[in-house]
Amino acid sequence: MTRLPLFPEQASTVAGQVDALLFFLLGISVFFTLLIAGLIVVFMVRYRRRPGVDYVPETHGSLALEGLWTAIPFGIAMVIFFWAASIFATIHRAPDDAIPIDVVGKQWMWKLQHMEGKREINELHIPVGRPVKLTMTSEDVIHSFYVPAFRLKQDAVPGRYSTMWFQATVPGEYHLFCAEYCGTLHSGMIGRVVAMEPSDFEAWLSGQQPGEASVPPAVAGENVFRALGCGTCHRADGSGQGPSLAGLFGKSVTLTSGETIVADEGYVRESIIHPQAKLVAGYQPVMPTFQGLLSEEDVMRLIAYVKSLKAEGGS
Repeated sequence: MTRLPLFPEQASTVAGQVDALLFFLLGISVFFTLLIAGLIVVFMVRYRRRPGVDYVPETHGSLALEGLWTAIPFGIAMVIFFWAASIFATIHRAPDDAIPIDVVGKQWMWKLQHMEGKREINELHIPVGRPVKLTMTSEDVIHSFYVPAFRLKQDAVPGRYSTMWFQATVPGEYHLFCAEYCGTLHSGMIGRVVAMEPSDFEAWLSGQQPGEASVPPAVAGENVFRALGCGTCHRADGSGQGPSLAGLFGKSVTLTSGETIVADEGYVRESIIHPQAKLVAGYQPVMPTFQGLLSEEDVMRLIAYVKSLKAEGGS
């Protein structure tokens, strides 16, 4: 299939599954198109109006025939549904050991941040044979992270986080596009994904170009946290005006409304940008908003710092 110009290389673990479903849908469509078109032609010829021939026979209903052409389409639809649902569940359930990478889309570029501190623009280096999870958002309009060779596409939406994961299977360079019209230079919002052997990836990840700052997001987030004076209210012992952040991420939080919510990326982001939206029970609405004061990258760094507090169990 890679010899056909219409189909890019299959370079991820799900590419073959997506292509198989696509060809099944195309096969079903072609089969019924030819069947219906052929029957129309046959009936046009056989039952055409001719002098002296009257084709107005008495017709009777057939429950068997009605049941047959109801059951067959229903069966085909169920096969398509469960097949597609299986692929959807696979694509949207990232393995626990997936490599986390933050992605921010903006007009007109992709900015990517590895947890080890490496940053990239319009390029993404990944290891072959290891799952990679992207957490994406946008600074301005809707963008869409699309890698044809991986058969995967995910929107990056301003004000929220979306995730996407994949596992490259073949080393090489693959096209990266924005698949959502995002402005006048949308066509120039392109890049590449470089899939490397694990040893080569580790060497690339540990390398540092002259003048390049390689600060892990959690460390950069701690710097932002301290610069904003967040520790004044969010004390480790819980004695501040705000709740302690140590061990917060991934746990359930009880709100003043009585609702319980999990402290995930979306909740932490909303608490930074719109702190009054979901107040933690027992605390007053004293936290100011940081909307417009922090970039999406800084917000992601703060989230990485909160995650590290859980991992370290410290303050």
